Amino acid sequence: MGSNWDWQVFLTDPGGKYPTYLQWMLSAWGWTVSVSILALIVALVMGSLIGIIRTLPDSPWLVRLGNAWVELFRNIPLLVQIFLWYHVIPALIPVMKGVPPFVLVVLALGFFTSARIAEQVRSGVQALPKGQRYAGMAVGFTTPQYYRYVLLPMAYRIILPPLTSETMNIFKNSSVAFAVSVTELTMFAMQAQEETSRGIEVYLAVTVLYVISAFAINRIMAFIEKKTRVPGFIVSASAGGGH
Repeated sequence: MGSNWDWQVFLTDPGGKYPTYLQWMLSAWGWTVSVSILALIVALVMGSLIGIIRTLPDSPWLVRLGNAWVELFRNIPLLVQIFLWYHVIPALIPVMKGVPPFVLVVLALGFFTSARIAEQVRSGVQALPKGQRYAGMAVGFTTPQYYRYVLLPMAYRIILPPLTSETMNIFKNSSVAFAVSVTELTMFAMQAQEETSRGIEVYLAVTVLYVISAFAINRIMAFIEKKTRVPGFIVSASAGGGH
């Protein structure tokens, strides 16, 4: 089987705006990275906000709002959410009809992942000893201040390992963008395989790019975790919190 492989297929002309399939694949990789990074930013911002809301003391309505957000976006399959953003929301909100599919995919993937990050932020805050919150209140910090200066810096250190997994997942989940014609790696692989009948070469090359991306993310997050680790601070996820 190996003797039938033809890697020169990547140097042939696909007959479109790209001179070779290799350049087309690298462009698709760039779209995949762009979708993933922007969706990760959306997920971190919204996930952090919702996670904080769910741990606020004496704010039951905000907590319920945060819980509703998590349940909504966590329990609907990502592909269904992509189609809702692409087909349903523009029909209900006419101004969204002019939004490019790329932006809709970023929002769908970001909000989907934000529900998972919100749960991790909540767990990280609640894993901290109650005394840290009380210490912030004792020195006169407002609620935003003791979250900003006391709780969140430690909570994010705790949840860095699961955040690494979510970052890798968001990169892999970006493959659903093909469903709304965003030319990322998966869509490239499907089209190139159909045009060249060289599915083994195409899918192996795309797999290598996914592996390289995931490995790079893992190393970057491991470096961040090492640099932000607090020596001697070990906290169990079941530690008493009650935040």
